[in-house]
Order: sequence, then C-alpha cells, then structure tokens
Amino acid sequence: MGIREEFMLISPATLAGERFAAALRKRELPFAALTNNETERTRWEQDGIAPIIKVDTTNRANSRIPELPIGKVFLFERSLTLTCRYLQICRPWTGRPIYVVTSGGNARLIYKGLGADYVVHTNGDDVSFLIDRFF
Repeated sequence: MGIREEFMLISPATLAGERFAAALRKRELPFAALTNNETERTRWEQDGIAPIIKVDTTNRANSRIPELPIGKVFLFERSLTLTCRYLQICRPWTGRPIYVVTSGGNARLIYKGLGADYVVHTNGDDVSFLIDRFF
C-alpha cells in the first residue's frame, strides 16, 4: 500500500455495515472501522477488521485525529445521537465525502447540517452497491 493511499472509514454498527465491511475486505479495499466502545472493538478485531479507531463520543476533545489518511466516510446509523456525534468527530478528519446510511427518513437535514455530504436511505442489509457506485 502506498504512503498516500487513503483509508475509508466506516462505522459497521448495523448488519448492513458489517456486510459492507465484508465486501470491502473481499475487494481488498483499505478501510478502518470506527467505534466508541470496547465491546465492538473486540468483536471486530475477532472478525479480522483492522485498523480500528476508537473515539470518545462523550467528550469530542478526547478524540484525536487518526494517523491514518482518512478518505471517504460511511456511517451506518444505529442511532441518531451516535451518528450525529460521529459526524461531528469525523468531519474535520477529511475533505472527502461523508455518507450516512440509514433506514430512517427523518434525519436527513440534521445529518447534512452536521457535515454529511450524502444520506443514503435503504431498508436492505446489502449496500455493496455503494462500492460499485463510488469506487
């Protein structure tokens, strides 16, 4: 991998996110996972997902800019509050697009206001089409 190669950052907090991570691994695309808790971190490490960036969503000041060059960000919505916090933390890390993948339809303007470039609405658990569309 080249020094300047960017890592996608994903929060695979849903089944769709986990399947997206598996599709990225299968295609050997570089990505890092985002979490705010040790349980998820341990589970993803056991699943072979690495690197993992753990952030403090209760105090954004404690979340450091990762050493990895961050490219596109895909946040899979588990909750409105958590996704908003991830957006606030991640937006300064990249000038590339941030995508929020949600099954809800009411938070589009909130996510856009916090820095999301795209809000993708889906009721399915397979969003591998995003890889084909954006890569």
